[in-house]
Amino acid sequence: MTVEERINAFVKLGKSILQSYNKLEKNHFWKNIWAAYTGNPWFTPEFCEEAIHSIAQKWLDKDALTSWISSYPDRYFAISTPKKIGVVMAGNIPFVGVHDLLCVLMSGHHFIGKISSKDGGLMHAFVNMLIEVEPRFNSYLCIVEDNIQDFNAIIATGSDNSARYFDYYFGKYPNIIRNNRHSIAILSGKESKDELKSLSKDIFTYFGLGCRNVSKILIPIDYDLSELINEMNSFKYFINHNKYANNYEYHRAIYIMNRVPHYDNGFVLLKPDEGLGSPVGVLFYQIYESYQQIIDYINLQRESLQCFVSSISEIPERIAFGKTQQPEITDYMDGIDTIEFLGNL
Repeated sequence: MTVEERINAFVKLGKSILQSYNKLEKNHFWKNIWAAYTGNPWFTPEFCEEAIHSIAQKWLDKDALTSWISSYPDRYFAISTPKKIGVVMAGNIPFVGVHDLLCVLMSGHHFIGKISSKDGGLMHAFVNMLIEVEPRFNSYLCIVEDNIQDFNAIIATGSDNSARYFDYYFGKYPNIIRNNRHSIAILSGKESKDELKSLSKDIFTYFGLGCRNVSKILIPIDYDLSELINEMNSFKYFINHNKYANNYEYHRAIYIMNRVPHYDNGFVLLKPDEGLGSPVGVLFYQIYESYQQIIDYINLQRESLQCFVSSISEIPERIAFGKTQQPEITDYMDGIDTIEFLGNL
């Protein structure tokens, strides 16, 4: 397949997803999405639909794909001897493996995917629909349930513990090995209600389980947290989600018993903490005294950070409020350019 044919296939897939989404057609693809909740209670139909709609709209678009591909040398997409790329996918948020699949197939390599046990059938549904749109991809795709074998390079995503395991087993192969990353928001105290409401989306979408979810906020001295807490209320229904509520209640009990200072609005706990990765049901916060202190903090934690959300112009590489879960096709996990890696194998 030529690169133009691959682009057209993914564009056709995107249009098919959006058309069926807009018409609310109960075709096989959407039935699989709605059924994912039974396999993984974190994958609610609402969040599964939000994830695939964003992918179809922002990634599986003719202009986005063409612009993305054109920024690399042509040889990256005209591989004379395709490699077999093993991809170990995470299962923390819906469709988290789609970007790696897109990179591998657009590069002309063969995709051997190890799907997470937490996936809920989403990647199978996506792959099946892709093959329906372009049957020639069938010979480029292989999904395995057990260990990946017979591969030339590896892309693996997981926790810090998993990353050490991956490095041990896959270190001798060309690889991209990703571990835990977190996102933060830096507030000035001048944010509008709309900005704070958008920040709430950055915090709570996918229950806060993604590396692009804001798990910590940096706030100035004397910052009034009540406005942010009020704007979080659109997600108070989370307390009716059994697994989320269990996490919230557990940490609430621990903090109360140990007399740990915290704010509690009935469905999320705001805790002063110097750590980055807050648990489900908890948002960390830390006070800063100057913008330079923020820059120093970002530089110190850079290897553990995925996104910086802020409206403060002095913050480098900042993302607007409400945009963390709408990544562009050029936004690579851990900042590692997957196309560059695949193109130079």
